[in-house]
Amino acid sequence: MQKTIMLSIISLTTMGKRAGWLGWALICMLLASCTQEPVEKSRLERIQDRGVLRVGTLMNPTNYLVRNEVSSGFEYELALGLAEELNVELEITTAVDLRELWSLLESGNVDFLAAGLDVTDNRRNRVRFSPAYYQIEQKLVYRQGTRTRPRDWSQVNGNIRVVSESSHQELLERINTLYPHLTWSQTHLYDSGELLDQVMAETIDFTIVDSHHLDIKRRYYPDLSVAFTVRDNVPLAWAFPQEADDSLYATAIEYLGARHHSGYIDKLADRYFGHVEEFNYVDTRLFIEAVEERLPEYIELFREHAGDLDWRLLAAVSYQESHWNPWARSPTGVRGMMMLTLPTARSVGVRSRLDAEESIRGGAQYLARMKQRIPARIVEPDRTWFALAAYNVGLGHLNDARVITERQGGNPDHWVDVRERLPLLRQKQFYRTTRYGFARGDEPVRYVGNIRRYYDTLRWLDEQGRIPYAEGNTRTVQVNSAED
Repeated sequence: MQKTIMLSIISLTTMGKRAGWLGWALICMLLASCTQEPVEKSRLERIQDRGVLRVGTLMNPTNYLVRNEVSSGFEYELALGLAEELNVELEITTAVDLRELWSLLESGNVDFLAAGLDVTDNRRNRVRFSPAYYQIEQKLVYRQGTRTRPRDWSQVNGNIRVVSESSHQELLERINTLYPHLTWSQTHLYDSGELLDQVMAETIDFTIVDSHHLDIKRRYYPDLSVAFTVRDNVPLAWAFPQEADDSLYATAIEYLGARHHSGYIDKLADRYFGHVEEFNYVDTRLFIEAVEERLPEYIELFREHAGDLDWRLLAAVSYQESHWNPWARSPTGVRGMMMLTLPTARSVGVRSRLDAEESIRGGAQYLARMKQRIPARIVEPDRTWFALAAYNVGLGHLNDARVITERQGGNPDHWVDVRERLPLLRQKQFYRTTRYGFARGDEPVRYVGNIRRYYDTLRWLDEQGRIPYAEGNTRTVQVNSAED
């Protein structure tokens, strides 16, 4: 090849002497083509060429989980949206700890990290952060009943353990000179969830945890107690390698900005964290006791009559309605395990609302009916939250709130937007313009939030094998009620 090029140049040189400037121009063009190196493709172009976006994360309930071959998680869904926008597949690589996570990025094995990483000055020296997409708090946590609650660092007396290379370790290193009495250590052998388990087991006294991790864990361990907040308004962001190539980084910034503007991130945050932010110790403790003591008597009824619903969701609805009491009665006249009105009971063929099995069967049918009547364009899980709200307040009032939501520029198909407007049905200036008028719209908001928390707890307890199943047939049936 080189010999051919050289012969061509010699030939063109001879021609150039005869043809003047045109011959020399051809020679220069040929020489340039021989010496010009190919232009290196940008990171974004390389991703699109291979058809895969590679993302590193830590496996936990807030980032990424796989249950029954179905992937979920706040970080997973947010990264999946970027991959879909780039028209490529998403490839998730999980690290066992933060050390390995940073190594994945520095070695080039992933394109960026999406792992609920908070922004610190130390981390800015090694990675490039996107704009924040969510904010959390960081809490010092201990087990309730084991010690007097400390109100600040000066009152902390006990051993603290945190995850190695975490921002929690950075915090303790910074305050070490101010509070030299603190006894603390770091570990790469356990993640923050496992450290909370150690607090519950009383093998350590304290740990520091991000608020959204704690909110989820307290659904199952209500004795986890907050001493005080150690950092407020902590921004979470994606981490990119420090490089001159801005192609992927700029695309991610544009994507996150658009998703913020559309309300998608708020909706995603509500799906994973919105219902767990409010915590009630007594309610959570009573619920777990009821799971152990009362649920086994009715669990087979929920499983048998759930139909296309998750039986654990149906059980959560029943607990919210009656605390699994088949003889429950409200001042408004609703009765039984599923607290059905008399017209509703008749519409689903329930003869006795005090018959546990009939009530559960009827409640399941009525909830399924509500779900079918929600517009088909509303997708899960919002479709289920809307159906639950309709079960509580009625489909007419729910649709009134959706109309108000649309008038105010919200999305009437997003539960996070409609939830915000439902309480407006109490105010005359709003309900007088609706079809069905006044409603206690704050009640379905609490109702759905409670059920979501009970449902999450039931799923976790079930997956951990902590729901006791009654032996044999223990169905309790109350029939021939005079009231019904």
